Amino acid sequence: MSKNVIVTGGSRGIGRAICIKLAKEGYNVIFNYSKNNTEAEKTIKECEKYNVVVKGYKADITNSDECQELVRKAIDEFGSIDVLVNNAGITRDSLIMRMKDEDFNDVLRVNLSGTFYMIKAVSKYMIKNRSGSIINMSSIVGLTGNAGQINYSASKAGIVGLTKSAAKELASKKIRVNAIAPGMIDTDMTRVLSEDIRNKIIDSIPLKEIGKPEDIANAVAFLASDMSRYITGQILSVDGGMS
Repeated sequence: MSKNVIVTGGSRGIGRAICIKLAKEGYNVIFNYSKNNTEAEKTIKECEKYNVVVKGYKADITNSDECQELVRKAIDEFGSIDVLVNNAGITRDSLIMRMKDEDFNDVLRVNLSGTFYMIKAVSKYMIKNRSGSIINMSSIVGLTGNAGQINYSASKAGIVGLTKSAAKELASKKIRVNAIAPGMIDTDMTRVLSEDIRNKIIDSIPLKEIGKPEDIANAVAFLASDMSRYITGQILSVDGGMS
C-alpha cells in the first residue's frame, strides 16, 4: 500500500532531492513551491519516473490559510498523509547592525512560522489516524550559531525547540517528530560562495567534502520509514562531522 507525503519547498535543491527519494521509495508526493513553475515541473517529471502520483502546488507557507488549503488538497487527492517534511526555507544574511527588520522577520516567518503552520494543519489528520512522521529541517547553524546569520540561526534553533515540544505533545498519538540539521550542502544557496570561502569550509569539515542534497534526502527517508519507529524528538546532524 502506497504512503503519502507532503514536502514544502520541493521545486529545487534539497526539497527536490527529498521528493525524488521518497517517490523512489514508493510515496505519492505533494509539494509546494513559491514561484518557479518550470522548476516545479522538473521535480514532477523526475518523481513520475517511479510510477507514483505527484502534484506541485504554488502556496505561501507564511500564510496559515494557504497551509491548511495545501493539506486539504493532499487529503482530497490521497485520503491520508503519512509523512510531512518541512523543508522550505530562505536566507537573508547580514551583520546585526546592517540587518533590516524585515529581513529578520521574513526569515522567521518562512522558516519557523511556516513549519508551525504546516504541523498544525497536518497534525489533526495524523491524530485521527494515530500515526505519522513529521520531519523538520533545522541546520548546523541552529546548533552552533554563525556570524552574519542571526536571523537564519534563530529560526533554525527555534525549529529544534519546536521539534522537541511537538514530539512530546504528539507521541501519545503515535506521531513521531524529528529534525535534520544539515551542514554545508551543495545547493543554489551555497554555490554563490567564493571558491576561497568554500575551500575554508571544506577544511573545517572532518570528512573533507561538501554534502549533497541526496545525503539529506536519505536521512529523511530513514526518519519517514518504520526503521525509525522508536525515534522521536531527535535532531539528526548530517554535516560530515562539523558539529
